[in-house]
Amino acid sequence: MEYINLGKTGLKVSHICLGCMTYGVPDRGSHPWSLSEEESRPFYQRALEGGINFFDTANVYSDGTSEEILGRAIRDMAKREEVVIATKAHGRMRPDPNGAGLSRKALFAEIDASLKRLNMDYVDLYQTHRWDSSTPIEETLEALHDIVKAGKARYIGASSMYAWQFSKALYLADKHGWTRFVSMQNHYNLLYREEEREMMGLCADQGIGVIPWSPLARGRLTRKWDDATERSQTDEFGKTLYRSAVDADRKIVERVAEIAAQRGIPQAQVALAWMLHKPVVTAPIIGASKPHHLEDAFAALTVKLDAEEIAALEEPYVPHAVAGFA
Repeated sequence: MEYINLGKTGLKVSHICLGCMTYGVPDRGSHPWSLSEEESRPFYQRALEGGINFFDTANVYSDGTSEEILGRAIRDMAKREEVVIATKAHGRMRPDPNGAGLSRKALFAEIDASLKRLNMDYVDLYQTHRWDSSTPIEETLEALHDIVKAGKARYIGASSMYAWQFSKALYLADKHGWTRFVSMQNHYNLLYREEEREMMGLCADQGIGVIPWSPLARGRLTRKWDDATERSQTDEFGKTLYRSAVDADRKIVERVAEIAAQRGIPQAQVALAWMLHKPVVTAPIIGASKPHHLEDAFAALTVKLDAEEIAALEEPYVPHAVAGFA
């Protein structure tokens, strides 16, 4: 396993992050395809054996049960100080008016609730899951700063938003002396490269760690275009992400398949190797519901694509409608 600093911090994370949205009680929340605790534990064990020290979850995943399962796995399989735990807040956790969002009240309640579910004293990375247009960003930033100063989070990060919003947040944190975002968890893969227009350049300039979600485009990059899985048929959010350029996306998947066949490796390894080639990317957040998903991620670290292969993968891309901010 390779380890890399998260942005310009001293925090070292594995070059692969295990996304824990896959692990939760299936009939809780909106992920009926998630794996139960018993089914998930071998994935945590293999991730740790393979050198992954970076785990990402969120309060809303499977109605909080993802955090609970992650917390118990870490307690049983690792030393807390040797892993990097990331979670997020923004989505609705309660029906009352303050049961969602990034207000001071919501954030203070949600960090405590997440820590209780994780059975931990702190998280390493506390992230805003989305932009909250109903709360002044100054209020959110000061609340996050106070959460860090209270020792409940070591660092703070952000997820999918416009580059101008992220730039504003960085500027205001610097202006007021508040804790600064150190990472951006954004939607980025071979089928969705709109982040290259502004966000990636901003992150490179500001020393922000980039930890993309859905690096394999919800599995679309790992199989034949017309193949379906249980998750692809029930993942309602995923269905909204790749509607705007279907013909171009199909060509990209075909290119991935061609290069994979030439190299004699699975498509997933090619798609991940392309992302790991990008210097601005710190750690793709991979989901693993089958044992080979983790093995492909580990193997991708050693796959070095040449310039011609990278050009072939990128050439069919066309501009896409912005997706993933909701």
